[in-house]
Parts: sequence; C-alpha cells; structure tokens
Amino acid sequence: MSVPTKATPQAWLVWGAAVFAYLVSVTQRTSFGVAGLEATERYSAGASILATFSVVQLVVYAGLQIPVGALVDRWGSRVMIGCGAALMTVGQLVLAFSHDVGIGFLGRVLVGAGDAMTFVSAMRLLPAWFPPRLNPIMSQLTASVGQVGQLVSLVPFAALLGLTGWTRAFLALASLSLVACLVAFLAVRNRPGAAAERSAAPLPFWRSIREAWAHPGTRLGFWTHWICAFGVNVFLLSWGYPFLVSAQGVPPETASLIMSLFVVVAIVFGPIVGAAVARFPVRRSNLVMLVVGAALVAWTAVLLWPGPAPVWLLVVLALCVAAGGPTSMVAFDYTRTENPPHLAGAATGLANVGSFTGGLFAIWAIGVCLDLARSASGGSAALYSLEGFRLAFLVLYAIYAVGIIGFLVERKRTRATHEAVEPLARALRRRLGR
Repeated sequence: MSVPTKATPQAWLVWGAAVFAYLVSVTQRTSFGVAGLEATERYSAGASILATFSVVQLVVYAGLQIPVGALVDRWGSRVMIGCGAALMTVGQLVLAFSHDVGIGFLGRVLVGAGDAMTFVSAMRLLPAWFPPRLNPIMSQLTASVGQVGQLVSLVPFAALLGLTGWTRAFLALASLSLVACLVAFLAVRNRPGAAAERSAAPLPFWRSIREAWAHPGTRLGFWTHWICAFGVNVFLLSWGYPFLVSAQGVPPETASLIMSLFVVVAIVFGPIVGAAVARFPVRRSNLVMLVVGAALVAWTAVLLWPGPAPVWLLVVLALCVAAGGPTSMVAFDYTRTENPPHLAGAATGLANVGSFTGGLFAIWAIGVCLDLARSASGGSAALYSLEGFRLAFLVLYAIYAVGIIGFLVERKRTRATHEAVEPLARALRRRLGR
C-alpha cells in the first residue's frame, strides 16, 4: 500500500463518512444512560438491573475489540462500519418495542457489538488516506468529533424522549443508525485508487493477533491506553458521580457539570495533543507520563484533603483525569507507526482494550473495598462515605502502578528497535545552552 503524500478531497469525504458513523455510534452508546428514569418504568426494574444494561454493553464492546481489529484487516473498514451501523439499527429497534428485561439486554448487546466495530474501523482508514504527518492530528480529530455524540444523546435525544416517549425516541435512534449504515456503504472506501477493497491474502485470524502482539509498539499502545484512560472509565461509568455527590457532598447539578467537563476536555484538548505528537513524535511518551503524573497528583490532593475537597479542586481533578482520554489516543499512534499496514487493525484493537481492562479491574475492586469498609464499621457507616472512598480509591494507585511498569518496560523495548532517543532533560539543557 502506497503512502499518501497529501489529503485529497476524496480522503476528506471518506473520513467524513466514517467519523459521522462514529459520532452516531457514540450517540447510541450513551443514549440508554439518558433514558434511565423511563427505563425504570418500562422494564419495572431496579437500580441493579439498570446498571447491568450498561455493564453488558461495556463487556460486549471491550470483548469484541480484538476480534474486530483482526476482522477489519480482512474485510476492510467499509464493511465493518456499515455492518456495525446495521447492528446498532437492529439493537435500537429491539429496544424501541421491548418491555421485557431479557429482550432489552439483547438490544443493548447488539448496540454494543455494532459500536465495537466502528472506532477501530475508522482509525484503520487514516494511514490509507492521509499522509503520516497528519495522522496524529486526524486521530485526535476523529475522537473529538465522535464525542459530540454524547451531546446528541444528552440534548436532542433527551428532549425527544420527553416529548414523544420511549418507542418513538428509540425509533429515531434506529433511523439515525440506518442513515450511518447507508452513508458508510456509499462513501467509505478502504484505500485510494482501484485497489481491491479486500486484501488478497489476509492472515489467519489468530496469526494476525499473535503477530500484532509480538510487536513491542502494540504492547506499548496497550499500556498507554491503560494508564491514560482507565481512570476516565472509572469516573464516568461508575464511581465518579457517587463520589462527588455522596462522599464529597456536591449538589447533583454541580456534579453533572463537573462530569460534563470530560466531553469539553476531549473536544478542546484532543487537537492540542494531536498537534504536539505530530510536532514532537519522539516525545510522545513524555506527554503520556506528564498527563498521568498530573492525574496522580490531583487524586492524591483530593484524597488527602482534610474533609470534603473544595469544588475548585474537584474541577481540577476532573480536568486532569479527563485529559487522559485524548492522551490515550497516543496508543494508536504507536500501533500505526510500529506495525506493518496489514496488522494495523489487529494492533489497534489490542491497544483499545487497555483502558477497559484496567477500568473493569478498578471498578470491581473499588466496589469490593467499599463493601469491606462498610462491613468493618459494623454496617453503621454509609456505603458511599468519604472515608470509604478514601480507602477504596487506593486501588487506583495499584492499577496505575501496574500500567506504568508495563508502559516503561515496553517503551524500552520499542526504543531498542530504533535509534537512541536523547533523554528529555538532556535535550532541554542542550537547547537552553547549559
């Protein structure tokens, strides 16, 4: 596959179609959270059942990342994005007409499966259509535009749900996914020119996984994604809101505003990260460690603060943790530059599992620690007490430690395959003439 030297109008058309499909997939992913109250009535379900809807979708999404990565190398992004949108269409149709919890779970499984097929496939298109110097920026731009899907579910979908009710609102989401499916099949092309849309001799499935994982750059991408974004998953998907409202005593409205900062940071900080990586590619790991270090400092400050932390410090914590989201995209820059093109999808899928693996371990362990902390108090303390969270959030440091060790080991192995990289401190001293 030839390397593009410039971004053509067709490249922008292909990217626009793919990123539209990704935006729609994020909308589908986050839509159920907006419909929590309506879902309680529709399914006559309690909080644990509703939480299971989200967990099921997340497990399906994370579990399919590696298979999807290998399949996109075999079948191409066009087929995967189009089929993913079709699955989400069917999933939302199932939800629109379901009243039974089991049928509702099936709908969310289909939505999660379709969602899992979209991002990796969109990322697979970038090296085929854009020159290498633009790939870090395009990666961040893809992620940033996709996050607008959260706003679509929070505002227009929520309004439509309130005005028209459950069935019509989810039918609208199904229609949106159908449009994304048609756009993908009509506009997305796997590569420029008349080249075959499918590789002539794709690697066997498990061989592609093994070969991609054998590259230290793939493993470096996995650990980069782990340390940057697992905290985002912990905060957004499970423990952030209870920590802010129940432990820190923040009003629900303020807590919601703090949580919304994650979307703002993803949209604003993403292009900055992309430009920095494109300008200083050999310093990508330094940027990763800077952002991870800031998150650790912020967590430590909040957890050591005597009593509830002030709102400004909680905002700083949210900003520092949220910065890990766009910074985790550096993982895919590693997989792109350290793997041959025929392994790009498999490598991207492997790296994309990082934050979900770390996040699921952390979410589960924090829940266990909260229960243990309450049991140790004889059951008299609140489940979501400040002291309970202080003890439970010590788990974060263990997850960070595992990820940082893996990151440093694989960074050393990756650098061993290239020319020696001058240490940052020495490079700065040389530039400053010291």
